[in-house]
Amino acid sequence: QVQLVESGGGLVQAGGSLRLSCAASGRTLSNYRMGWFRQAPDKGREFVAAITRTGVTTYYADSVKGRFTISRDNANNTIYLQMSSLKREDTAIYSCAAATFSPTRWHYSISSKYNYWGQGTQVTVSS
Repeated sequence: QVQLVESGGGLVQAGGSLRLSCAASGRTLSNYRMGWFRQAPDKGREFVAAITRTGVTTYYADSVKGRFTISRDNANNTIYLQMSSLKREDTAIYSCAAATFSPTRWHYSISSKYNYWGQGTQVTVSS
């Protein structure tokens, strides 16, 4: 089992930047495909970004493409979400998630396809 802990959230003005981190313990992170999801008040959980085990391939929601960058440092068991040009609509609780590798197609944008979740970190963007 892997434990995930997010950090780096906070209050930022629109147009600003934040970098979220997700530190893993318990298992080697390189064994897992990883994703970031977010949930705004009174809304469902929304896919943000995902990254393969090696970090070679990344995926993004259309709403964040060109503004957010997901990356990973397997040596340090950490993944990151660099967020730039933040908008008020980016306000949400951001959670990282780990998906156990399987040889079948990876539905990276579906939250139920992830096995482990962090507790989340709040990001608030003010105008």
